[in-house]
Amino acid sequence: MLKAGVLGAGHLGKIHLRLLEQSENYNLVGFFDASKSQAESISKEFGYTLFDSVESLIEAVDVVDIVTPTFAHFEVAKQAIIAGKHVFIEKPITNTVAEAQELIELANRYNVKGQVGHVERFNPAYKAVADNIDNPMFIEAHRLAEFNPRGTDVPVVLDLMIHDIDAILSVVHSPVKHISASGVSVISETPDIANARIEFENGCVANLTASRISLKNMRKSRFFQRDAYISVDFFEKKCEVVKMKDAPEKPDDFAMILQNAEGKKKQIYFDNPNVPSNNAILDELDTFANAIKNNSKPIVSLEQGKKALEVALQIIDCFNE
Repeated sequence: MLKAGVLGAGHLGKIHLRLLEQSENYNLVGFFDASKSQAESISKEFGYTLFDSVESLIEAVDVVDIVTPTFAHFEVAKQAIIAGKHVFIEKPITNTVAEAQELIELANRYNVKGQVGHVERFNPAYKAVADNIDNPMFIEAHRLAEFNPRGTDVPVVLDLMIHDIDAILSVVHSPVKHISASGVSVISETPDIANARIEFENGCVANLTASRISLKNMRKSRFFQRDAYISVDFFEKKCEVVKMKDAPEKPDDFAMILQNAEGKKKQIYFDNPNVPSNNAILDELDTFANAIKNNSKPIVSLEQGKKALEVALQIIDCFNE
């Protein structure tokens, strides 16, 4: 088992602590949090070992799970990597693209693995249809959340939209050509609602909307490609695949047939893939352990985390323009 320690014991950090303790791939050694009173309270309540410094925790583990505020990601990840430790970093990877690039170079130099916590890649609904997404040419994503003061210190693009940015970049295998976006600050000092249009060199267009001031929660993405439409409900953990194939000469009486202007007929097939229940955060942590043990590439690499951040920051730049 890999010895793991957690840096940061806020809302998400406590979840990571609990799941690392449950995992069969890790031995949870302990944690460190900059708030001494909060850290002592958590240690007393749950029995986790509390370290008195970042350095002492890094020294004691094989894997450092970084769940600190984003501004601290770079420095603690850099310390861990230089010490030869593998790093799991919550999204977004760092504050700047330059910081992310430096972590990538350090990880290569010190021969350690790194993974970024883009948890929606492990959402069971997304996993159930990911293999069906092939060269999408139009994508629409809506990520709407009810207001919660936690996280409002960063723009909604880095808080919410970055999940969809990462998912889209993982299935569109083409460089970004152009980005246009707008954002509005309603209650926070940074934008609370935003829309972005990402155009890729291969012609694909992605339209993303994110809001943290909605009256209801919604996390849906739709992928349109040749002869197929794929829908993923990340919130309800449901998905649907609609495919069109050339219609047989003698279709079934109940078959749904479409005919275009040229007279070509297509039959519509509906599929609701089975969505097995899982804990997405536990899955991402366990797959990272497997990547370390098997010396394979993590599912969400540091490079992919950097690309998602790069696009997110370009979207934010559009607001300033």
